[in-house]
Amino acid sequence: MSSKGFFNVRVYGLLINDNNELLISDEQEQGMRFTKLPGGGLEYGEGLIEGLKREFVEECNTEIEVVNHFYTTDFFVKSAFNDSQIISVYYMVKAVSDLHFSIKTNIFDFDGEGDVLQSFRWIKLNDLRVEDFTFPIDQYVAELLIKSL
Repeated sequence: MSSKGFFNVRVYGLLINDNNELLISDEQEQGMRFTKLPGGGLEYGEGLIEGLKREFVEECNTEIEVVNHFYTTDFFVKSAFNDSQIISVYYMVKAVSDLHFSIKTNIFDFDGEGDVLQSFRWIKLNDLRVEDFTFPIDQYVAELLIKSL
């Protein structure tokens, strides 16, 4: 099966803490390093919110609740990893359980080694810049978030 022409649905959460900081994810995969928002690919058979909740449990060991829809991709975005077209849906979320993951202060400060690595940082909303994110769609969402503040 050719990978060209399929849709890749992604779902991400904007988690802002009581200190007005946004949770961001530094990751390394397929030889690339990138910074994005927590979340990932929807699995066949699950809804967007169900997928986002699963991603937060898998990545952050944290249960979340969706507060509201923030943005859905409305322009063409090609995947950085294959020939799929990315459709990303972003939600404002809040943690409904304590945060059970370590927070780093330096970019790409991974624990351990391997093909797939991830670490998390808080970034103050006042300091948030479009350039903090690797991918154009996350940069666009960061710009929307900055404008909404």
